[in-house]
Amino acid sequence: QVQLVESGGGLVQAGGSLRLSCAASGRTFSTYAMGWFRQAPGKEREFVAAIRWRDVNLYYADSVKGRFTMSRDNDKNTVYLQMNSLKPEDTAVYYCAARYAFIARLTRDYEYDYWGQGTQVTVSS
Repeated sequence: QVQLVESGGGLVQAGGSLRLSCAASGRTFSTYAMGWFRQAPGKEREFVAAIRWRDVNLYYADSVKGRFTMSRDNDKNTVYLQMNSLKPEDTAVYYCAARYAFIARLTRDYEYDYWGQGTQVTVSS
């Protein structure tokens, strides 16, 4: 089993920054990929960013490219999402997710095996 715990959400003004963290515990030695997704009220969950563990390739949704940066700390089994130049449309619950086997595309939420509880990000205009 794997436990994922997100933190770092909050209320910020437009143009501000937040850094989300996702700490993994349990079966972490065979991580294939980790991703960040978000869900705004009344909308479907959408892909934000992902990292493929072995080659450290990073992937971003077009809506966040150039503003968000995903990174990892192997020693802490933690991934981060640095969010800059935040916009009101970034308001959502942000979830991290982990995948433990090969998948060709990292952008589909149903491919992931484990999920955190989510952390709320609210951007005021």
